[in-house]
Amino acid sequence: MGTVYAIANQKGGVGKTTTAVNVAACIAEAGRETLLVDVDPQANATVGLGLPRSQVPGLYEVLTGAATADQALTDTAIPGLQVLPAGPGLAGANVELPRAEGFEQRLRECLEPVRDLFEYILMDCPPSLGPLTVCALVAADRVIVPVQTEYFALEGLAGLLETLALLQRELNPRLTVAGMLLTMHDSRTRLARDVEREVREHFPELVFDTVIPRNVRVGEAPSYGLPVTHHDPHSAGAAAYFELAKEVAARG
Repeated sequence: MGTVYAIANQKGGVGKTTTAVNVAACIAEAGRETLLVDVDPQANATVGLGLPRSQVPGLYEVLTGAATADQALTDTAIPGLQVLPAGPGLAGANVELPRAEGFEQRLRECLEPVRDLFEYILMDCPPSLGPLTVCALVAADRVIVPVQTEYFALEGLAGLLETLALLQRELNPRLTVAGMLLTMHDSRTRLARDVEREVREHFPELVFDTVIPRNVRVGEAPSYGLPVTHHDPHSAGAAAYFELAKEVAARG
C-alpha cells in the first residue's frame, strides 16, 4: 500500500505546487509508481505537468461520486507518474463539502481503492486550511511543509503545526510531519540565512537537509508543462529536487 504525502502550508507562494510536481517526477523517474493528486482548485499542478485545467473527470467528480479515482487517473509524459487532476468544478467543493456529514474522510475513502497501485501518492494542497486541505491532511500519512526563507513564512508556521496536531488528535492519528522544506532560498541575503538558522534551531529533527534555491529554471518550467527535472535537469533547482526526493524516500 502506497504512502500518502500532503504538501501543505496555509501560506501561498511558498513552493507547494513546485515541490509536489518535482518530487513526484523524481520518484517516478527512480522507478516507483507515483500518483500526484491536485487538490488545489487553481489546478497549477495539473497544468505544470502539461494537462489542461478542463480535464474531466477530475478530483471534483471523484469527491462527489460522479466518477471513481481509477476512472480519473491520467497519464503524464513521465513514465510511472499519473495525475488525479483538479478539474474545473473543484472550486465549488470548498462550499459543497462541509454540507456532507463526515466530509473530512471523503478523500481518504476515494483514494483507498487505488492506494495499492502506487508506492507514493503526493497531494498538492490549496494555500489555506479550508475543507479541501483538511480532507487532504485526513487522507495523508505524512505531511511535507514548504517554508519560504522569508520573515512572513515563519509567522504562520506555529499555527500550522497547531492545526496539524489538532487534526492528528481528532481525525487522523497516523498523521506525522515528514519534514519542513526550506524553499526559494537565496544564500546571498542575511535574511534567508537568518530564517534558515532559526527554523533549524527550533525544529532540528524536522527540517530537510536539502534546501531549494531560488532558480530561474524552476520558475519557468511550468510554462512548458514540465517539471524542472525535465525542463533543465542540470540546473541547480533540478539537482535540489533530486536530492530532496532521495531524502523523502530515505525517511520512509
